[in-house]
Amino acid sequence: MSSVVLLSRDRLLLQQLQQAFARSAPQVRALLADDPQAAHAPLAACWFPPPGSLQALPALQLVHSVAAGIDHLEHDPSCPPLPVCRVVDPGHRQGMTEYVRWAVIHYHRGFDRVLRQQVERCWERPQQLPAQQFKVGVMGLGSLGGAIAQDLALGGYQVRGWARSTKQVPQVRCFAGPQALDSFLEGLDLLVNLLPLTAETRGILGHATFARLAPGAALVNCGRGGHLCIDDLQQALASGQLRGAVLDVFEEEPLPADQRLWSLPGVVITPHMASAASHDCIALQVAENLRRLEAGEPLLNLADRTLGY
Repeated sequence: MSSVVLLSRDRLLLQQLQQAFARSAPQVRALLADDPQAAHAPLAACWFPPPGSLQALPALQLVHSVAAGIDHLEHDPSCPPLPVCRVVDPGHRQGMTEYVRWAVIHYHRGFDRVLRQQVERCWERPQQLPAQQFKVGVMGLGSLGGAIAQDLALGGYQVRGWARSTKQVPQVRCFAGPQALDSFLEGLDLLVNLLPLTAETRGILGHATFARLAPGAALVNCGRGGHLCIDDLQQALASGQLRGAVLDVFEEEPLPADQRLWSLPGVVITPHMASAASHDCIALQVAENLRRLEAGEPLLNLADRTLGY
């Protein structure tokens, strides 16, 4: 029987993935790192693998992310120069669109203020603005970002989009390249980040970006934790340049209990739930790539490690 090794710091995820393999891909044994048979496994399925865990697998031929991104593999510096695949869930776009739509409405309609008022037992109706007067910017116009930008535009919002290369999205004013970033950001009421994490985009959510937004703007980060400078976020919230932030991704996951983000006023933490492949989808795609690896067939959803996605 073929086998894969599951590597993650998230013990609950490991348990859920083992159950998913047993349910949806019973032809594959899903092993944990401490299993003696793990040394013979040709594939490791990973989510924030512990440091040194990949190097400890001598038979490894393929590293498989259990998500759409691969940057979390950097948390194990021993990751060998092997092919890397990722999971692509057909339902990923729908889930992400719903999450971002909720976050935009949360700030547009003033629910953040209402929730604070409830604690104080204060009855004060927030000002209601037409969607067309609420300016939303989407950073990253790939298959997810483009769909989200268009969904928000169809909802009546004034939407801008920014990407590294030129994109066209119906009803969205699009900007491209570093030279257009400031113009894209200028005066936005809410910024959504869906960029891939690369050397160029790491730390992009920092002081220079926040300063270009409208005073009292909001941030929604569904990209990667490495995009955000936490010190700059804290300062922007304290000064009122930002009124709040919805954060779904973090440099370390699960987010440690002593991480200050948990208690920063104005920050909403969600546990990487904006959109994620189902456990059964992960098991099926990893099992198919294991079959292809062993048969010498082309792999599905092969990532470009030099680009980071």
